[in-house]
Amino acid sequence: MTTTPPDTEPHLLAGLLDAYKEPAVLLDERYRIVAANAAYRALYGGDGAVLGRHCYEVSHRQAVPCDLTGENCPLQTCRAYGEPQRVLHVHHTPRGDEHVDVELRPLRNERGEIRYFIELMQPSRVGSTRPDEGGLVGRSPAFNRMLGLVERAAPSDVTVLLLGETGTGKEVVAQALHALSPRAGGPFVPVECSGLTDTLFESQLFGHEKGAFTGAVSLKRGLVEAARGGTLFLDEVGDIPLNMQVKLLRLLESGTFRRVGGIEPLKADFRLICATNRDLKALMARGEFREDLYYRISTFPIELPPLRQRHGDLPLLVETLLARLAPGRPIKMDPRAMALLERYAFPGNIRELRNILERAVLLADGEHILPAHLPHELAGQAPTEAAAAEILPLAEVERRYLARVVAAYRGRKRELAQKLGLSERTLYRKLRSLHLD
Repeated sequence: MTTTPPDTEPHLLAGLLDAYKEPAVLLDERYRIVAANAAYRALYGGDGAVLGRHCYEVSHRQAVPCDLTGENCPLQTCRAYGEPQRVLHVHHTPRGDEHVDVELRPLRNERGEIRYFIELMQPSRVGSTRPDEGGLVGRSPAFNRMLGLVERAAPSDVTVLLLGETGTGKEVVAQALHALSPRAGGPFVPVECSGLTDTLFESQLFGHEKGAFTGAVSLKRGLVEAARGGTLFLDEVGDIPLNMQVKLLRLLESGTFRRVGGIEPLKADFRLICATNRDLKALMARGEFREDLYYRISTFPIELPPLRQRHGDLPLLVETLLARLAPGRPIKMDPRAMALLERYAFPGNIRELRNILERAVLLADGEHILPAHLPHELAGQAPTEAAAAEILPLAEVERRYLARVVAAYRGRKRELAQKLGLSERTLYRKLRSLHLD
């Protein structure tokens, strides 16, 4: 709710901030910090370090508001609509870069005019920008948009539909949604829907009574019962047999089910999260997916970006995965090997990246993963969308290009120098200066 204090001086309003435990500041319409609470001063170094400075200068280390650098500025939107606004940003803090949930609330005077804004900052409970921490790792705009939706959906019981290519981490995101929900103390029950026949799917989901069919020698609880009080995760929901979709719909609409061979209805109690890498709307158009079921499960869709669209996240993901795959081992990517990864499109996304690195860790005897430790198909790939869109200094472009050609070229350095239009001495000098020798 919008606070409406009297039209007074900022130092008198500053007392409002002490009611908040999280870092909070009072901003004017020109983005200047006019007051800060104890939590904010402790984080950024006291009144002298923040008062009178612009919020984007302190939190983003930028000379212009964040909307001019491609981000959504909550102050600008809050001022335009007069309503509270929330966004997820990456803030620079003394602890390092952090994902921060930022909330702006307008403060009005007695005439209803917006005079100031309260900005509240809460660190993300699931996202990280550092490889030594758990959770979802990334900092690109595409990743940040996805993370913001996860933060909003998690505390509720809303049904979430995770959309994205194979290998983008849909089950990891589903687990994060569960961990942040009021049902976190309950079970997280994944159900792999692909490859199940009608009978097997019904028995897996709802369970069966003793003697319900040949081989049913005892009562079996289904996964719906196993998820009681927690989260049921239906992975690859687009592969559910059409005959079973109507039974799933009945479960979701009535909140009850029967075991196979049973008579008495049983009460279900779970939060539903679904995921698919298929185009459900195209399946509906072909009559392969029920329209009523689609609208039941797609209350809150979240699109997971493919790795090729997460511009700048690859080095962070590589460092994170290496730390998890080889704990305690100081292994890093050789620049030439990293250049090959940056050129690759990763059709299998993060799962493929993990597989590549896991293999490379086993092949590497020293402290660096070399081009020889990577699959042969990584050489000669067309640039990814991220590499094509990234603007780099010319020196860095030269370094990456030389790293790539040195890794791929099988002939002598003299022949390579001739192909590059350089003398052999100049080529060696460049390789030494770029640490590629």
